[in-house]
Amino acid sequence: MKSKIINSFFWGNSVALSWLWGLGLFFSVQITYLFGLTGLLGFALLNSIGLFLFGYGTQKIANRDKGQESLERFYKKWYKPFRLSLYLYQLLAITLTVFATVKYLFIPLLTSYWPGWDDGGSILQIFSLLLVVSLVISASCLLGEEFSIKSIKYWHLLIGAVLLVIIVSLLTYLQPKEIYNYQAWVKNETQKPIFIGYMVAIFVGFFVGPWLDLQQWQRAIQMRKEETNICTGYFFGSVIFFFLLIFHGLMASFVFNSNWFNPNMTSVGLGGIKYGHEQIVNYMIHFQSTLPEWVPLSYYLFIVFAVLTTLDSGYVSTRWFVKEVSKTSNSPVLSIIPKGIADSPIPTYILAGLITIFSVLANFELEYFMVFYATFFVAYASLGIARCFVPNSQHSLPQVKLFSIGALSLVIFAGGYFMQMAVLMIIGSILPILYVFWLVLNTDLLRVVKEKVEEVIDAASEIPVLKNLSKATHTAINGKTLEVSTGSHFEGKWFVHSFMATYADTNSVGNVYFGVYALWVGKTRELFFNYVLPDFNLKDTTYLILTRSFEHKYITETREFERISVKIRASEYNRKIATLEHQVFDSAGNLLGKGKQQLIFVSPKDYRLLDIPPEVIKAFMPYM
Repeated sequence: MKSKIINSFFWGNSVALSWLWGLGLFFSVQITYLFGLTGLLGFALLNSIGLFLFGYGTQKIANRDKGQESLERFYKKWYKPFRLSLYLYQLLAITLTVFATVKYLFIPLLTSYWPGWDDGGSILQIFSLLLVVSLVISASCLLGEEFSIKSIKYWHLLIGAVLLVIIVSLLTYLQPKEIYNYQAWVKNETQKPIFIGYMVAIFVGFFVGPWLDLQQWQRAIQMRKEETNICTGYFFGSVIFFFLLIFHGLMASFVFNSNWFNPNMTSVGLGGIKYGHEQIVNYMIHFQSTLPEWVPLSYYLFIVFAVLTTLDSGYVSTRWFVKEVSKTSNSPVLSIIPKGIADSPIPTYILAGLITIFSVLANFELEYFMVFYATFFVAYASLGIARCFVPNSQHSLPQVKLFSIGALSLVIFAGGYFMQMAVLMIIGSILPILYVFWLVLNTDLLRVVKEKVEEVIDAASEIPVLKNLSKATHTAINGKTLEVSTGSHFEGKWFVHSFMATYADTNSVGNVYFGVYALWVGKTRELFFNYVLPDFNLKDTTYLILTRSFEHKYITETREFERISVKIRASEYNRKIATLEHQVFDSAGNLLGKGKQQLIFVSPKDYRLLDIPPEVIKAFMPYM
């Protein structure tokens, strides 16, 4: 028990450091500048609670099934519709971290040692920026290559211990008294509506944000594999993360309330908004001749270690993600990219570096990236959460609608942010959640109506006078109405074949023989193929369908003269293999068994393994 608690703490420390994107690290300074320690406390508390709730939720998901692989099995089904949003979320997080590190740490240091740097011409600036960005990315990739998800927690434990020494040393030396100062807690802006606008955006963004973070999914899955309680690990992680933000905010409050600082030192961005992200670094530079050398050095190391433990985690999780996508994707684009490149996170980090250089030269601020997390990604994350916990939200993703609502909320929020209008910021943040709520509720209402209609049809089909009217059912696929025989029909995306078990199906004791279930599933598969591939002909086909594997789990027995329903559908596929999922029910709706089978496709001439034919993918897609 003690060892599991210790392992939970180790993982909690890694969770905290991996979640310390440049967003949390440097925005803790800006929120303190804008709203004092009250704003810092709200930011840190909401952020930490959102992180903990992710751990609590994934623990609930993992407990639905037995085994150490339960959460991973769920994730592999859950993530597929969200692959693009998961990748973009990761790319943006890496970019803003590199950007914040370069702009708010390295550029002030570069300017202090090279006063004419920003007057040296654009070529010189681009070249020096390229060197700095390359330094950050190279260090991140090097560390990422050194560790796996299993070993990275020990590296983070070492860095966590170093950060603890740095934090205690700086607080002991500086002894910030701002925590006892009323003026440091309450500022004029705290009483204005704009404070509520910020808090709502923070609440929305950080409560749903972890669900699109690959680092957090990878950690939760690994905790489950190690039989470590995910909820406990994320409790430790949220507490450690909370105190890391509080420390950095206290450092900011110490600087902003010192005699050295005045508001004219801040930079001014679009809309006249003032930014103070780099003021702690500027303070250390200004007083480096009077402070002990270890004080500014310790602070710089705090930033560097905090950033590297985020970026190396990002590297490990991106590598995990792109390998899985490359392995299961049937995209023709990925097929022409060398495997070493397709499976590597380095192109992602290079892209993040290029965006960073452009953003620094364009004088962007951290908040320009953050706005996406409070608006654009909210709809995807909210629907992702719904698909974890709401059974009736398992419909295909309306990608165009989600993109549209995300873009609309982004524009509304950005307008409110630059004009400092709290009401627009609030609307922009909650609009995606309201849309997803409506989407899930609307789907549920359609499901209820469909179930009632099916109940009426089933009841009517049992009336002798009406039995002849129910000889065939019709289903609409891709706008075409097609007829299916009385023994077969569709229920949503499931093809269902119903029949009566007889003595021929039973063994000597009267139960259905175990091997018969495979025959039932095989016959249902043939009928399904006949329906979705009506033009298939053995004489002139360019491919043959072979069974690679067949799995069936027996749950409940049945007997002769019982009405059996076998359901089958296409569940997933990659470039070479298609997977069909099946379920077997009796007349009372009891699940008799379930399983899956994998299909491969070969040439009829030489039995050479083929990619899944396009016509098969097209035929299976409506039932995925």
